[in-house]
Amino acid sequence: QVQLVESGGGSVQAGGSLRLSCVASGFKRNPDAMAWFRQAPGKEREGVAGIDSWRDTVYADSVKGRFTISKDIARNTLYLQMNSLKPDDTSMYYCAATDLRPRGAAAIMEVNYNYWGQGIQVTVSA
Repeated sequence: QVQLVESGGGSVQAGGSLRLSCVASGFKRNPDAMAWFRQAPGKEREGVAGIDSWRDTVYADSVKGRFTISKDIARNTLYLQMNSLKPDDTSMYYCAATDLRPRGAAAIMEVNYNYWGQGIQVTVSA
């Protein structure tokens, strides 16, 4: 059974940092791409950062220069280092994986992902 389990969320003041982790299990082979998405109350889910099937990274404009996505294949773990956090970053963050081999900007498009974690809350106070 495929599982994606997020951890590392919480509350932080603006300007602070958090690191999210996502442990993947149950996959027969390493997912072709993985990504982080987020959804704030009353808003659509948006792609934040992704690692595509060629191991290239892609970021939403709103987080470029502040967030870094990385993947530890040996630990089957995806990370999202979030620095210089802003109140606008407050959201539920979701880890996602896919075997559809998206590339480039497609790696942060929700339609390309077929496995999802339960989500973890990140709250940034002013």
